[in-house]
Amino acid sequence: MLPSEVRTQLGLETGSRLLLSTEADGSMRLRPYRSVADLNRGLLAGLAPAGESVVDELLAERRQEAEDESTE
Repeated sequence: MLPSEVRTQLGLETGSRLLLSTEADGSMRLRPYRSVADLNRGLLAGLAPAGESVVDELLAERRQEAEDESTE
């Protein structure tokens, strides 16, 4: 159990999820899962070319397939 002082400082409540990781020096690091998720939010956002949406591309492909099927 973590001391009350630490839980308060980290904003942890009953049921808060934590991530335990080991560091290269052999130490362990305990972080609130929420902070890890926040840190990585948007990490992959820059991979898609600007102005292009994978969802839009998939919808366009499906529309084309549907149109091709209707003309057969």
